[in-house]
Amino acid sequence: MKPLTAALLLLFIVMCLAAAEGSKCKCSRKGPKIRFSAVQKLEIKPKYPHCKEKMIIVTMQSRFRGGQQYCLHPKLQSTKRLVKWYTIWKEKRRVYEE
Repeated sequence: MKPLTAALLLLFIVMCLAAAEGSKCKCSRKGPKIRFSAVQKLEIKPKYPHCKEKMIIVTMQSRFRGGQQYCLHPKLQSTKRLVKWYTIWKEKRRVYEE
């Protein structure tokens, strides 16, 4: 095999591996401890082709810069409690604003 062909083939393989790495699920099995009072926003994103689970993105309040975002694994008990708490809190807040 010519050196140029081998180099191009190697470059192609590296690019494919990098693209596959970027398409993995972003939610880890063990997430950070989340203080409910510091939650600014919670988003539930649907399943994607590259990810078997839905993604739960939490944005935390921050004094210094934009909120820090974390992706929480949807099957963890702590994540389920957070989603339940956030839904109740959001509903109560909506009622008080009306």
